[in-house]
Amino acid sequence: MRKLVVLSFISLDGVMQAPGGPEEDRDGGFAYGGWSAHYWDDFSHSIMLEQMDHDFDLLLGRKTFEIFAGYWPTHGGNPIGDSLNKATKYVATRSPLTLEWEKSFRIEGDFAEGVRKIKASNGLELQVHGSGNMIQTLLKNDLVDELWLKFHPLTLGNGKRLFGEGTIPAAFELTKSAVSPKGIIFANYRRNGEVKTGSFD
Repeated sequence: MRKLVVLSFISLDGVMQAPGGPEEDRDGGFAYGGWSAHYWDDFSHSIMLEQMDHDFDLLLGRKTFEIFAGYWPTHGGNPIGDSLNKATKYVATRSPLTLEWEKSFRIEGDFAEGVRKIKASNGLELQVHGSGNMIQTLLKNDLVDELWLKFHPLTLGNGKRLFGEGTIPAAFELTKSAVSPKGIIFANYRRNGEVKTGSFD
């Protein structure tokens, strides 16, 4: 069984939309694209290298795939770029893949069932970057094994949220954490059964 990991930049109020740049995703009139850049430093970069400097495959929504495919094929020669370029890319889209990026495949048929088949196959860890709409389907179908989150010290109000319409009750356990000098909390969580309730009485 292949592990499926969601890697997300997230605000304190749960927004994950467009952390990387002003034009990344303006859906809904989102005005704060690039909100994570101010907080990035060498410490944060070292953790991203740790999370991505190994072999993995990608599971991407259409919009994130198009952003990545328009940039990374010509920006290799570094650990992150090289890992992304050599990964097999599984893409959630009903449209033909119009941008050529080596080893890219559209998931055919029912998306959730397609992901289950990919997870059940022999292969590498599956990483999800961006892809906020697709993540809702993954969460709804309990297909996420781990969350590697980067909580940034700001609130954004409106915007696409990591835990939106697809969220189901689920328990997780913290497996690793760190705090950057600029206040980003890096927290890795692993799926850990059902929600347990109790009483303080």
